[in-house]
Amino acid sequence: MGRQLNSLTPPLTEFIEKQKMFFVATAMKEGSINLSPKGLDSLRVLDPNRVIWLNLTGSGNETAIHLSHHNRITLMFCAFEGDPIILRLYGKAKVYGTENENWNKYIQLFPKIAGSRQLVDVAIEKVQISCGMGVPLMEYQTQRQGLLDWAEKQGDKGLEKYWQKKNTTSIDGFESNKK
Repeated sequence: MGRQLNSLTPPLTEFIEKQKMFFVATAMKEGSINLSPKGLDSLRVLDPNRVIWLNLTGSGNETAIHLSHHNRITLMFCAFEGDPIILRLYGKAKVYGTENENWNKYIQLFPKIAGSRQLVDVAIEKVQISCGMGVPLMEYQTQRQGLLDWAEKQGDKGLEKYWQKKNTTSIDGFESNKK
Protein backbone atom coordinates (compact mmCIF):
# COMPACT_ATOMS: atom_id res chain seq x y z
CA MET A 1 0.00 0.00 0.00
CA GLY A 2 1.31 3.42 -0.93
CA ARG A 3 1.78 6.47 1.20
CA GLN A 4 -0.17 9.67 0.49
CA LEU A 5 0.91 13.26 1.02
CA ASN A 6 -0.70 16.63 0.37
CA SER A 7 2.33 18.05 -1.44
CA LEU A 8 5.79 17.29 -2.76
CA THR A 9 8.72 17.13 -0.36
CA PRO A 10 12.25 18.27 -1.30
CA PRO A 11 13.41 14.64 -1.84
CA LEU A 12 10.42 13.97 -4.12
CA THR A 13 11.13 17.15 -6.09
CA GLU A 14 14.74 15.99 -6.50
CA PHE A 15 13.48 12.58 -7.67
CA ILE A 16 11.25 14.23 -10.31
CA GLU A 17 14.09 16.43 -11.56
CA LYS A 18 16.26 13.34 -12.18
CA GLN A 19 13.70 11.47 -14.28
CA LYS A 20 14.23 11.11 -18.02
CA MET A 21 10.54 10.45 -18.66
CA PHE A 22 7.13 10.51 -17.01
CA PHE A 23 3.60 9.49 -17.90
CA VAL A 24 0.44 11.59 -18.14
CA ALA A 25 -3.10 10.21 -17.84
CA THR A 26 -6.34 12.07 -18.58
CA ALA A 27 -9.91 11.00 -19.13
CA MET A 28 -13.22 12.58 -19.88
CA LYS A 29 -16.44 11.30 -18.37
CA GLU A 30 -16.94 9.18 -21.49
CA GLY A 31 -14.58 7.77 -24.08
CA SER A 32 -11.03 6.50 -24.00
CA ILE A 33 -8.53 7.06 -21.22
CA ASN A 34 -5.37 8.66 -22.54
CA LEU A 35 -1.98 7.62 -21.16
CA SER A 36 1.04 9.27 -22.76
CA PRO A 37 4.79 9.07 -22.12
CA LYS A 38 6.61 12.40 -21.96
CA GLY A 39 10.31 13.07 -22.23
CA LEU A 40 12.94 15.65 -23.09
CA ASP A 41 13.62 18.56 -20.74
CA SER A 42 9.93 19.35 -20.47
CA LEU A 43 8.84 19.46 -16.81
CA ARG A 44 9.40 21.92 -13.98
CA VAL A 45 8.33 21.84 -10.34
CA LEU A 46 7.05 25.35 -9.55
CA ASP A 47 6.29 24.70 -5.89
CA PRO A 48 5.28 21.74 -3.67
CA ASN A 49 1.74 21.78 -5.12
CA ARG A 50 2.36 22.77 -8.70
CA VAL A 51 4.20 21.46 -11.75
CA ILE A 52 4.19 22.64 -15.34
CA TRP A 53 5.27 20.83 -18.44
CA LEU A 54 5.90 21.77 -22.03
CA ASN A 55 3.62 19.72 -24.29
CA LEU A 56 5.11 19.04 -27.69
CA THR A 57 3.45 18.35 -31.02
CA GLY A 58 2.48 14.71 -31.33
CA SER A 59 0.35 12.42 -33.44
CA GLY A 60 -2.70 13.54 -31.47
CA ASN A 61 -3.70 16.08 -28.87
CA GLU A 62 -5.65 13.90 -26.45
CA THR A 63 -4.28 15.47 -23.25
CA ALA A 64 -5.27 19.03 -24.18
CA ILE A 65 -8.63 17.96 -25.59
CA HIS A 66 -9.47 15.96 -22.47
CA LEU A 67 -8.39 18.80 -20.21
CA SER A 68 -10.52 21.31 -22.12
CA HIS A 69 -13.57 19.20 -21.19
CA HIS A 70 -12.59 17.70 -17.82
CA ASN A 71 -9.49 19.01 -16.09
CA ARG A 72 -8.45 16.05 -13.91
CA ILE A 73 -5.00 14.61 -14.50
CA THR A 74 -2.47 12.14 -13.11
CA LEU A 75 1.28 12.26 -13.67
CA MET A 76 3.39 9.19 -12.87
CA PHE A 77 7.14 8.87 -12.45
CA CYS A 78 8.91 5.50 -12.18
CA ALA A 79 12.47 4.88 -11.02
CA PHE A 80 14.15 2.82 -13.74
CA GLU A 81 17.48 3.19 -11.92
CA GLY A 82 18.36 3.54 -8.24
CA ASP A 83 15.93 2.95 -5.40
CA PRO A 84 12.54 1.56 -6.46
CA ILE A 85 9.83 4.20 -6.32
CA ILE A 86 6.66 5.07 -8.15
CA LEU A 87 5.38 8.61 -7.65
CA ARG A 88 1.94 9.78 -8.75
CA LEU A 89 0.68 13.36 -8.76
CA TYR A 90 -3.10 13.77 -8.86
CA GLY A 91 -4.62 17.13 -9.63
CA LYS A 92 -6.37 19.58 -11.89
CA ALA A 93 -4.74 21.11 -14.95
CA LYS A 94 -4.98 24.14 -17.20
CA VAL A 95 -3.63 24.25 -20.75
CA TYR A 96 -1.95 27.40 -22.07
CA GLY A 97 -1.54 27.66 -25.83
CA THR A 98 1.03 29.92 -27.44
CA GLU A 99 -1.50 32.77 -27.60
CA ASN A 100 -2.23 32.66 -23.84
CA GLU A 101 -0.57 35.30 -21.62
CA ASN A 102 0.63 32.54 -19.28
CA TRP A 103 2.61 31.03 -22.16
CA ASN A 104 4.87 34.08 -22.18
CA LYS A 105 5.11 33.99 -18.38
CA TYR A 106 6.36 30.37 -18.18
CA ILE A 107 7.90 29.40 -21.53
CA GLN A 108 11.27 30.87 -20.51
CA LEU A 109 11.58 28.06 -17.92
CA PHE A 110 12.24 25.62 -20.77
CA PRO A 111 14.83 25.34 -23.52
CA LYS A 112 13.66 26.27 -27.01
CA ILE A 113 12.25 23.06 -28.49
CA ALA A 114 10.77 22.86 -31.99
CA GLY A 115 7.14 21.71 -31.89
CA SER A 116 6.32 23.32 -28.54
CA ARG A 117 2.56 23.86 -28.57
CA GLN A 118 1.17 24.10 -25.04
CA LEU A 119 2.06 24.40 -21.40
CA VAL A 120 0.12 22.21 -18.98
CA ASP A 121 -0.10 23.74 -15.50
CA VAL A 122 -0.98 21.15 -12.84
CA ALA A 123 -2.32 22.04 -9.38
CA ILE A 124 -1.37 19.02 -7.27
CA GLU A 125 -4.13 17.83 -4.92
CA LYS A 126 -2.61 14.54 -3.80
CA VAL A 127 0.79 12.86 -3.97
CA GLN A 128 1.11 9.09 -3.76
CA ILE A 129 4.35 7.17 -3.26
CA SER A 130 4.55 3.42 -3.70
CA CYS A 131 7.30 0.88 -4.17
CA GLY A 132 8.56 0.21 -7.64
CA MET A 133 9.88 -3.29 -6.91
CA GLY A 134 8.22 -4.65 -10.07
CA VAL A 135 9.65 -1.92 -12.34
CA PRO A 136 12.73 -3.19 -14.21
CA LEU A 137 16.13 -1.59 -13.86
CA MET A 138 17.06 -0.03 -17.20
CA GLU A 139 20.03 1.96 -18.36
CA TYR A 140 19.40 5.31 -20.05
CA GLN A 141 21.25 5.65 -23.34
CA THR A 142 20.16 8.89 -24.99
CA GLN A 143 17.17 10.98 -25.98
CA ARG A 144 15.61 10.12 -29.33
CA GLN A 145 15.94 12.90 -31.90
CA GLY A 146 13.19 11.92 -34.36
CA LEU A 147 10.44 14.16 -32.97
CA LEU A 148 12.77 17.14 -32.67
CA ASP A 149 14.15 16.68 -36.19
CA TRP A 150 10.64 16.28 -37.64
CA ALA A 151 9.30 19.42 -35.89
CA GLU A 152 12.33 21.46 -36.92
CA LYS A 153 11.85 20.40 -40.54
CA GLN A 154 8.14 21.41 -40.46
CA GLY A 155 8.85 24.97 -39.40
CA ASP A 156 6.18 27.20 -37.84
CA LYS A 157 3.84 27.16 -40.84
CA GLY A 158 4.11 23.40 -41.29
CA LEU A 159 3.38 22.82 -37.60
CA GLU A 160 0.31 25.08 -37.76
CA LYS A 161 -1.02 23.07 -40.72
CA TYR A 162 -0.31 19.80 -38.91
CA TRP A 163 -2.11 21.01 -35.76
CA GLN A 164 -5.18 21.94 -37.82
CA LYS A 165 -5.17 18.59 -39.63
CA LYS A 166 -4.32 16.19 -36.78
CA ASN A 167 -4.75 17.90 -33.41
CA THR A 168 -8.28 19.38 -33.23
CA THR A 169 -10.30 16.21 -32.59
CA SER A 170 -9.69 13.39 -30.12
CA ILE A 171 -9.72 9.72 -31.09
CA ASP A 172 -13.28 9.62 -29.69
CA GLY A 173 -14.40 12.57 -31.85
CA PHE A 174 -14.34 15.28 -29.17
CA GLU A 175 -13.33 18.67 -30.50
CA SER A 176 -11.08 21.28 -28.99
CA ASN A 177 -9.94 24.75 -29.79
CA LYS A 178 -6.51 23.87 -28.39
CA LYS A 179 -3.68 23.27 -30.86
